[in-house]
Amino acid sequence: MSRWIERLAKTSAMVGGIVLVLLTIMTCISIIGRAGLSVGLKPVKGDFELIEAGVALAIFAFLPWCQLRRAHAMVDLFTARLPAQINRWIDLVSEIVMTVALIVITWRLYHGLTDKLRYGETTFILQFPVWWGYAAAFVPAVIACIVSIYMVFVRIGELSDKRPIETGGTIH
Repeated sequence: MSRWIERLAKTSAMVGGIVLVLLTIMTCISIIGRAGLSVGLKPVKGDFELIEAGVALAIFAFLPWCQLRRAHAMVDLFTARLPAQINRWIDLVSEIVMTVALIVITWRLYHGLTDKLRYGETTFILQFPVWWGYAAAFVPAVIACIVSIYMVFVRIGELSDKRPIETGGTIH
């Protein structure tokens, strides 16, 4: 299960990275096009719309990997001096809170997706359905929920074993 979860999170992050690279290339082409208007070049049509949808996808695509690797911002100024068992409890509570937050975000994202699909709203320039961006972000959001639920069980395992469990190649 651990390897499957890691592969799922890593694949999601790789897709997010590829999308960001493609968006960067498109942005550069668009900027060059704007700068070269006097010589007949043009910017990429609808570049802002594509960036909006692509960045949303990328952000959600990085969440599963971030959750698996415990890469969210942490302030452990006070907890670093606490006993390991108390820190395990804090980690478990934090994992549960993050899981609940991700589930709520994914639920609301799904609600937004169904609303945009129902109303048939399209983007201004490219006229592509707005729900496409929601659907693209929804898939990695679901993956983030799966990884986060898995991580709750990892933290429970740490409490019962009283030692860190290796997940995703790192010891937590």
